[in-house]
Amino acid sequence: MEPAQPADRQPLDATPPDGQPPVRPDAGATPPDGPPALVESSAPAADAGERPAPPPGKEKARSERSPKDMVLSLLILLVPIALLIAFYRGFLGGDSPVTVDPAPALEQARSANAFPVAAPTGLGDDWRTVNARFRTEADGATLRIGYVTPEGRGAQLVESNVPAEKLLPAELSDGQPQGPADLPDGLSWQRYTARGNEQALVLLEPNRTVLVVGDARESELRRLATSLR
Repeated sequence: MEPAQPADRQPLDATPPDGQPPVRPDAGATPPDGPPALVESSAPAADAGERPAPPPGKEKARSERSPKDMVLSLLILLVPIALLIAFYRGFLGGDSPVTVDPAPALEQARSANAFPVAAPTGLGDDWRTVNARFRTEADGATLRIGYVTPEGRGAQLVESNVPAEKLLPAELSDGQPQGPADLPDGLSWQRYTARGNEQALVLLEPNRTVLVVGDARESELRRLATSLR
């Protein structure tokens, strides 16, 4: 009679059922026949409508642009602009004022015969005429000729038969007389203040008023006044 064995031990030589091959004790369970079972992935499926995230390398490259790179980019844009400005000023005279011929306005004023017309003479090419017009209105006629002086400042010649009490406030704002100008032409020119930083030389005559006004220095205003013929 064989001794009894513990319940948790398997027999060393298990006898299989009829028609089956012997089973080794250390063999695992035999998978059932048929197609392999599908294993469900634990990761959530990607949404078909979502685009894949950009590679981290590109985002890093964008964020790592240094101030030096930005300055170089600006220089690439500014250099052609600076060259165009230099060409415009140096070769095309971009800073030079547009000059006009005062002869037609002077001819209109003389033809109107509203007052004696005096024209500047001998000023030179460095006095540039930038506007010239003659206008007749209900209260009188006025000739205006504007200049850019040799120092690059503004001066204007005004000749008119508009009454002085109306013309002077309109042209000089709150301008006040400052005494005689003592010009060498023998005429009684007066020095006046004008609007802002301007000053004026004024000649009062019975049938006309002549003003030389602008932000030019007094020496240039006197030069313009004494050139009238």
